[in-house]
Amino acid sequence: MIDWRLYVVTDDVLLQGRSHREVLEAAIAGGATVVQYRAKHASTRQMVAEAQALRDLTRRTGIPFIVNDRLDVALAVDADGVHVGQDDMPVALARRLIGDKLLGVSAHSLHQATQAVQDGADYLGVGPIFATATKPDAEPPIGLVELRRIRQHISIPIVAIGGINQANAADVMRAGVDGIAVVSAVVAADDVTAAARQLRALVSVAQEKAL
Repeated sequence: MIDWRLYVVTDDVLLQGRSHREVLEAAIAGGATVVQYRAKHASTRQMVAEAQALRDLTRRTGIPFIVNDRLDVALAVDADGVHVGQDDMPVALARRLIGDKLLGVSAHSLHQATQAVQDGADYLGVGPIFATATKPDAEPPIGLVELRRIRQHISIPIVAIGGINQANAADVMRAGVDGIAVVSAVVAADDVTAAARQLRALVSVAQEKAL
């Protein structure tokens, strides 16, 4: 069973001079339960090198390691899985290629969520819940009401993403999701470990109250 409570996604634009490994090591120290490597501006060679360093870190710490978009990089470093968006490799094809590794899929509507489940997704990243500047091409925010509707119809794990931070994380968890995925709220923080620790505590309390 995977603990989805605090899913931290790295971003090469927000590192503030730190490496992906430094940021995710600090996030794991603060309580991140899953980490994803996302590097939109790196070459394939650089991605493989960075992902390999993260693979070594996550093996040592026992944290699931996901690569964003790039199934080839995920396979090259033996990551635990890959996460694809609606404009990336088709889910059914990714499912065949990645075998029994984790396959996450971004969904912005109930229709997309349902189709992703049918095509073999292991978990969904649903959002954006709120407006976010992290991803300029993001879909319009779906809000908490739509998130609850998707949750009611989908049985596989759901991680909510998009504009989630310390101020709204508990509200998101009360929608019934399995966890939150954050980028800037942790990766851009001056103290990554403290930011992750605070979010982990908020999410854990909200989840316990919902049980």
